[in-house]
Amino acid sequence: MLINKIGLVSVVSALVLFSAANRSVAADMDSILDTFPKQGSDLPYSVLRADLKDAKTLQPFEIRNGGYGSAMTAHPTQKNQFYALTDRGPNANHQGDYGKGKSFPVADYTPRIGLFEVKLNGEIVQIKDILLKRPDGSVISGLPNSSALGGTGETPYHADGSPVLVNDQLPYNAATNPIKLDDYGLDGEGLVALKDGTFWVSDEYGPHIVHFDRDGEEITRINAFKDDTRSLLHLPAVFQHRRANRGMEGLAITPDQTTLVGIMQSSMKNPDKASQKGDLTRIVSVNLTNGETEQYLYRQEKAENANSEIAALTANKFLVIERDGSFLFGGPKKANPNAQKQVYRIDLTSGTALSSVSLSSSMKEDESHGLLIDGLTLEQYVQKHGWDALAKQGIKPVTKKLIVDMVEEVGYAHDKMEGLWVIDNQHLGVLNDDDFATWSTDGKLEQKYLDKNTVDANRLFIIKKNLLAE
Repeated sequence: MLINKIGLVSVVSALVLFSAANRSVAADMDSILDTFPKQGSDLPYSVLRADLKDAKTLQPFEIRNGGYGSAMTAHPTQKNQFYALTDRGPNANHQGDYGKGKSFPVADYTPRIGLFEVKLNGEIVQIKDILLKRPDGSVISGLPNSSALGGTGETPYHADGSPVLVNDQLPYNAATNPIKLDDYGLDGEGLVALKDGTFWVSDEYGPHIVHFDRDGEEITRINAFKDDTRSLLHLPAVFQHRRANRGMEGLAITPDQTTLVGIMQSSMKNPDKASQKGDLTRIVSVNLTNGETEQYLYRQEKAENANSEIAALTANKFLVIERDGSFLFGGPKKANPNAQKQVYRIDLTSGTALSSVSLSSSMKEDESHGLLIDGLTLEQYVQKHGWDALAKQGIKPVTKKLIVDMVEEVGYAHDKMEGLWVIDNQHLGVLNDDDFATWSTDGKLEQKYLDKNTVDANRLFIIKKNLLAE
């Protein structure tokens, strides 16, 4: 095809402008990294409602949106932009007339992805919201799934204690107007943004890993439920045994964008509640080209800690958040000067790929519960015999190296450290989940404070570290 002189000049001019724009963004990011405030910078928020009364003060308080700290990930091309994910929406434990469940003060909340930009002065602005949608284009909710898709029997209630019904204008009827559940509902906790403009989101309900297009409409999904016709690929069945409210908390993708890598928040209920009290969490990889999966083990520093995020550095090296649930300065709990908010680097090649373990009379593969040693799940075996005994069986967790201790680094005050943004090999963004600025005590909603005066908010920290240093 021939291009005339005018067309050639236009093409060249466009390429020059594109190159200059990229150089400008890179230069701006350098300036941002040099001057970004050490104490961090808050994300903007709107108010979802402000008519409820704080259970402690009996004064009206704000439920904020906010809530963008469940996960974060880099924009694939804009170096000073990042995406951040909300979870299912503001909620609190609630025991009502229809059983144990959750209070949803904004029951029609739609989980979403926010696009944010860091300005030269350190200010963070929101560019847009991407509401998550079903394949037919209608918006999803954050309401629980049915039991067939991983639901754990959480009954959704409104803030006034009435149940969330299919039709709230009519009285409850088990047959004609039941409790409202949503099999497309997500409690999103992990996020990756692909170069083609699409997203993958992992959640705490199934867990499900859902592929969304650039407008937030579902393309397909991955989960451990063989009968779910929506699923393109499947996780090992053992992931059906996630602990309630502690599902696939982190999600990453390898640099070549062929393999998803997810991490569970805590030990799974495999096979029972006693086994979820341990320090063993599972990592799973899913090859998007052929559907093959692999599992690895991670050893937490303390039992029942939380692995809140995973982010890729190379094909095998990843950053992982490990934290407890305490507040450095008290918040609604007791102050804990030893609060743990840490980022570790792991190497998958250092751990045992569970598919490589040789089976024997004592080592068997169970369709539902995975590898069994002398009839015990891996979670049970480590609790009973310890990690050294597991190593003698030929199974070792991935190695881990402490990269950042956020309490030592910045006096990290938040309870939930849940977002990682790999800016480059020398800089890391860290983001908290502010729970929509809400908390609950004995099932009663209140404002969430970090100390006696400071309302929790999504705050971005940028840390300078050599992320690949040995």
